[in-house]
Amino acid sequence: MNLETLVDLAGGAALLSAGGLLIGMAFGGFAQVSKFCLRSAVIEFSQGTLGSKVAIWLLTFSAAVATSQALIAFGLLDVSEARQLAARGSLSGSIIGGLMFGAGMILARGCASRLLVLSATGNLRALVSGLVLTVVAQASLRGVLSPAREMLSELWTVQGGSSRNLLSLVNAGPQLGLWLGLLWLACGLVLARGARIGYRVVASAVGVGLTVAAGWQFTYVVSQFSFSPVQIKSISFTGPSADTLMGLINSTSVPLGFDTGLVPGVFAGSLLAALMTGEWKVQGFHDGPGMWRYLIGATLMGFGCMLAGGCAVGAGVTGGAIFALTAWIALAAMWAGAIATHLVLDRKVARSAQAEPSIDSGSTATDMDDRQRSFLLRQTSLAP
Repeated sequence: MNLETLVDLAGGAALLSAGGLLIGMAFGGFAQVSKFCLRSAVIEFSQGTLGSKVAIWLLTFSAAVATSQALIAFGLLDVSEARQLAARGSLSGSIIGGLMFGAGMILARGCASRLLVLSATGNLRALVSGLVLTVVAQASLRGVLSPAREMLSELWTVQGGSSRNLLSLVNAGPQLGLWLGLLWLACGLVLARGARIGYRVVASAVGVGLTVAAGWQFTYVVSQFSFSPVQIKSISFTGPSADTLMGLINSTSVPLGFDTGLVPGVFAGSLLAALMTGEWKVQGFHDGPGMWRYLIGATLMGFGCMLAGGCAVGAGVTGGAIFALTAWIALAAMWAGAIATHLVLDRKVARSAQAEPSIDSGSTATDMDDRQRSFLLRQTSLAP
């Protein structure tokens, strides 16, 4: 039975929802096993280290780029009508929103995708932060915060089409994108080898990137056979999470589509992986000040991602894989905002923790070294 027959039998919307569910489950499982996380990569990079966290992120990003560009080069995928390329974009939104998202990611100890993945492992901190992020994102998209978002978005815009395609701007095609993706993949494998990352984690990190390309390919193929218009898209989290949550609240049924299948799919995939590996564990907030940090970070990410046109995966990996100009600018701003926030905020906390023992506390230099190492381990931990 081919895809055209499935579209006729089940309908385009139902098929998109089923595909989103399966792709989401694969993403959630791979992300849980590999511990894919932009925040962890940023912290490791800011400490002058190119270790396992940077390697995992680079493997995911490069796999998404190489596979997506290969599909385009061989005529199997056309993303010219994707929102990230066809519609008018905001450069100011990419910069400001990316900076806000990067700062919020450090405060909340996880990006949008990581919070969703961790929620399925029993992490209540991630669940609450993710819900706050989703509500703020919805308010930024259609609610009380939308005028501010629209005002900032209009400060500096770029027309859709070739003006938003980085490869077109340098008079290149998908072949260059494919070679760049393969080069970055090779660099990721070298870093993974140096960090002694196991084959299962390497394969899972690559698998996360492959699901992004799979999302592009799947929605494109369905759009070719569906009688109703189908938006060509791939994995993103804030918009789909907000639409899914509002659908559950405001309607007796959630409209079928790729996004509404994706979000529960990622949750289910991560849950299954956590249960199979024995990593499912209920975790909550430990103190009031810590909770405020998560909530502020989630708020910054909720507004920032809607302003930037996507989250660390939606803009950074999914949009980056098709060389959307605004996606690359947003990704660079996320890195910059996260690095600055980590260096200013967490380094200050680390210095305070190191200086905390008093003369009469009985603490030794070894004790302080242990505390500092413990702090750094907590900061580079993938769990928020």
